[in-house]
Amino acid sequence: MSGAGYLPALTVPLRLEAPERVPDQMGGAFISWRALGVLYADMRAAPSRESAGQSGPEVRVMWRILTRAFPPSDPRRPRAGQRFCLGARVFRIEAVAESAGGGRILQTLASEEFEP
Repeated sequence: MSGAGYLPALTVPLRLEAPERVPDQMGGAFISWRALGVLYADMRAAPSRESAGQSGPEVRVMWRILTRAFPPSDPRRPRAGQRFCLGARVFRIEAVAESAGGGRILQTLASEEFEP
């Protein structure tokens, strides 16, 4: 599945979103998410992480998400701190690196967020 000749099937449509600070009219601000476009991806579960939370152990489900690579200046290129959305599911992007395919594929490590 790896190597220079491997190109994944990019069939899962993910909405890429970037955070924006929006003034709240009371001297503060809140974070709003702005859609940057839809990227088609290959998603695979990665080893999950367990950490101590306020109410006990918390498990973060990690995902390895492969997308087409865009130039670094292109707003469609995923970056750490952004997120992918698939319906109501949210995947916070933690790291991005070029992957197989001669620089044509980006590998993103993302953690799935769960609403309480």
